[in-house]
Amino acid sequence: MEGAQGPRRKDRDMASRSEMDDLLHAARVLRLAMAQDGEPYLVPLSFGYDGKRLYFHSARAGRKLDFLRANPRVCFEVEEDPRLIAHGELACDWTFAYASVIGWGRAVELVDEDERRHGLDEIMRHYGATGDWFYAPGVLSRTGVWAVEILELGGKRSPVKEHEGA
Repeated sequence: MEGAQGPRRKDRDMASRSEMDDLLHAARVLRLAMAQDGEPYLVPLSFGYDGKRLYFHSARAGRKLDFLRANPRVCFEVEEDPRLIAHGELACDWTFAYASVIGWGRAVELVDEDERRHGLDEIMRHYGATGDWFYAPGVLSRTGVWAVEILELGGKRSPVKEHEGA
């Protein structure tokens, strides 16, 4: 596969894994794409990231889980707030300033209690919560916790240029 986001605009590729990690740590929403029997399914999720794997939680049953259990291969995307840059009256002169990371991986349902706690803790930390977490009795058994093992990452950035009136 040539680059995570295709062969075009190599000048916009993120320079390093650390730049992609920074965006994964800062993003507020993870979009997770799945496929089953030729049918696509995309969901926005709250998530955590520990520098190696992404984590999300779920109910114990539902469409998303049907898709993941049938086909654990996933694609995911995060982005910074895109900003519209409007130029004149020609539609093709308009553009966006953006930064995004797209990746591919494999979703794994976590069964070990320590791994499940770690996943939930990472979700809490991702949104700024600190401390040691107590999970009420039964919460871990009622909550599905998943990890996405990242197999490939790619990032693109198109910053606002000074003369574009950001």
